Amino acid sequence: MSPAAFSQFALKLPAWRARLLLMLLLAWFAALAGRALYLQGLHNDFLQQKGESRYSRVIELSATRGRIVDRNNEPLAISTPVESVAASPADMEMTSDELKRLARLLETDVAELGRKLADTRRDFVYLKRQLPPEEAAKVVALGLPGIFLQREYRRYYPASEVTAHVIGFTDVDGRGQEALELAFERSLAGQPGNRRVIKDRLGHIVEDIESVRAPRDGQTLRLSIDARIQYLAYRELSSAVAAHRARAGGIVVLDVTTGEVLAMANVPSYNPNNRGKFDPRRTRNRAVTDIFEPGSTLKPFTAAAALEAGVFQPESVIQTAPGVLTIGNRTIHDAHPQGAITVAQVIQKSSNIGAAKIALALKPETLWSLFNRVGFGVPPRSGFPGEGSGKLRAAASWRPIEQATMSYGHGISVSLLQLAHAYLIFATDGKLKPVTLVRREAAAESVQVISASTARAVRHMLELAVQPGGTAPRAQVTGYSVAGKTGTAHKLDGRSYAATKYVSSFVGIAPASRPRLVVAVMIDEPSAGQYYGGVVAAPVFSRVAAGALRLLAVTPDAPVDQVMPPPSDVPEIKEEV
Repeated sequence: MSPAAFSQFALKLPAWRARLLLMLLLAWFAALAGRALYLQGLHNDFLQQKGESRYSRVIELSATRGRIVDRNNEPLAISTPVESVAASPADMEMTSDELKRLARLLETDVAELGRKLADTRRDFVYLKRQLPPEEAAKVVALGLPGIFLQREYRRYYPASEVTAHVIGFTDVDGRGQEALELAFERSLAGQPGNRRVIKDRLGHIVEDIESVRAPRDGQTLRLSIDARIQYLAYRELSSAVAAHRARAGGIVVLDVTTGEVLAMANVPSYNPNNRGKFDPRRTRNRAVTDIFEPGSTLKPFTAAAALEAGVFQPESVIQTAPGVLTIGNRTIHDAHPQGAITVAQVIQKSSNIGAAKIALALKPETLWSLFNRVGFGVPPRSGFPGEGSGKLRAAASWRPIEQATMSYGHGISVSLLQLAHAYLIFATDGKLKPVTLVRREAAAESVQVISASTARAVRHMLELAVQPGGTAPRAQVTGYSVAGKTGTAHKLDGRSYAATKYVSSFVGIAPASRPRLVVAVMIDEPSAGQYYGGVVAAPVFSRVAAGALRLLAVTPDAPVDQVMPPPSDVPEIKEEV
């Protein structure tokens, strides 16, 4: 076909179409230029954020947890720096061989490690927490991109088992889990900080840009505990629990002048430095959380209520013969029939019948009122988490047999801390100070619970109980006068009392003439043959009180030869409720 013929078939486009296409292209380029100007000049936050996400990171700075120290500033809980291996999956470039080598160093499964690193959107993930320095150095030596060390703090407890139940422990993240570590978590924990850094493509920090927030370290917690007395108490309690093959034991030492807890220990204990699985039966502070029937250690409060009411005097005579007392369909027994004895001798000989007759001569409200005012049935408010409040039923619900048995510690439950705290009224001329585990810088306000004359009269009765002829001559301390009361109670087993399971206890005051210490000891289920409080618990008091008084430089108030062991041919005065 000739060119002339071809031209006849050529498509002729209108000129406006070309111009329209050109305008559309120009408009498109203008839109792109405008968008670029907007993003790069006017609103560059988006691009800057995307750019920074490639190299900028915000790293958390751990705060140092506050120390816990005893009253003399001896450390009981400190935080030591350790290294944890962390990774930024977004920065990871690792071969399968490198992954295997890393898993081998971290002693972890390759598949598990792979799962942690699979999400490349994450900037931070822990691979292994709190490594020894030499292990952490081996990981760093691999030179793997995206792998780095994170400084953390591990809690360390110098006294280990000795203070475990008072101090508690923290988890791997440094949060308090038990005892005072939990109770004072807010002040101990502090506030973590963070900083912004620049990282290269291998995940290494190239430059610090800014400190976003500086960490605020936790506060130091100063306890009322005296580490020397704490160790002494734990040692003697452990020895007694082992010697009597007991299920458990507890001890509380109070400073009479301040209401402070100088020592509190439980056996069995645990090692809070061992981050393995804890047995919850060993971690709870039995002296604060567990309750038990105190037995004859409650008789002094019955006597105090009677003296305060003016119904009896210390020399008032009570007939306890023939050694049994029947109330309704229940019978109360004395381990040793005593005949006619005074109120003071009821405490000295620990007569159940004498205590029951004293209680039945009072209105139920009178006895309940004193029990309530010394803190039975309510938490001690020491600041310790999980405090046991005990059981004290309303007086209106008491039947005569219940009023009688409550006089010698059956039908009422207390914690060991409650019992020790209540005995302060006999050591402070009737005043009750609030109890605390934190050192007091100023004197605490006290409440007058009973008169000074009543308190001194009962304290004299308690002195008789530790002399020959009483239930606790083994509680005597060379060079010091002491006062105290034993308890030997059958344990509840379901809804009845077990025939062969006992709680042996003793609460004592030393020195008796100028009281400085109250020491309460409880031995749970001794099974080596002896179970009376005067034999099992009183010797623990004697050894702890003797050592503590000397550590506190308390002046002796008695001759060094004043200790009078009972004659070998005189039968031991036993008690049992």
